[in-house]
Amino acid sequence: LACGEMLRAGVTCFNDMYFFPEASCSAVEQAGMRAAIGIIAIEFPTAYASDADDYLRKGLEVRDAYRENARIGFCMAPHAPYTVSDKTFEKILTLAEQTNIPIHLHVHETRDEIAQSVKEYGLRPLARLQNLGLLSPSVIAAHMVHLTPDEIELCAAQGVNIAHCPVSNLKLASGIAPVAQLLAKGINVGIGTDGTASNNRLDLLNELRIAALLAKGAAMDATALPAHQALAMATLHGAKALGLENEIGSLRIGKAADMIAVDLSSLETSPCYDVASHLVYAAGREHVTHAWVAGQLL
Repeated sequence: LACGEMLRAGVTCFNDMYFFPEASCSAVEQAGMRAAIGIIAIEFPTAYASDADDYLRKGLEVRDAYRENARIGFCMAPHAPYTVSDKTFEKILTLAEQTNIPIHLHVHETRDEIAQSVKEYGLRPLARLQNLGLLSPSVIAAHMVHLTPDEIELCAAQGVNIAHCPVSNLKLASGIAPVAQLLAKGINVGIGTDGTASNNRLDLLNELRIAALLAKGAAMDATALPAHQALAMATLHGAKALGLENEIGSLRIGKAADMIAVDLSSLETSPCYDVASHLVYAAGREHVTHAWVAGQLL
């Protein structure tokens, strides 16, 4: 259902994290989409696994099972600093370097998690990750709502990628990420929806519009996050975060033919003077008419 909803909303590739990654892989395979599936790690037992080592073992087995599928990649996915120990983080860093895959985790989503980290470790989560050697261009940090100027500088210096999930952050009252400041420092910021439990819509066009408007409102600057930059966040920036910018994210000879068609001839989108502006501020997922992945119409 999630794959179908995303395709109808013009999403051809997604990055996922949570339990039972084999189920996600099966759905992606059936739908024909492209995805980076998380090899989740968390310290406490669930119906999926008993401890961090069990999560990693099972996730790596799924990766091995789908090794031949060119559309399914993987990320190491330690859930968050408040649910993963230093020992597990160190193991994940080694595995990520050995397998040459990204690391995807939730970071600085709420003030509470930051306060908890300071109480337990004497450090804010980003500082702890930096001390563990985890901040690099291989990291996809989801949310990143509460950041100091020094932390923004640190992310820029280390090449950290950020997955901005504006609707989830609003629904959970987490706050508003400082997107304008992040982009001004040259940080690679992509767009995410988070899961349906904290969003309800897997709708990237809706996310784009809200991201652009929030950035302007938060920065008190109507020129912040213009339409073309927002579109880049939804396409090339996301591809770069996943290490796939040479395969997807733009239409160029030699890249995969992952693309969508959007009908801008409707009453609501007429007249159209600027396609990028229309895609960000006027169009919705109901205007998406086609989606192709690797040249296959889905």
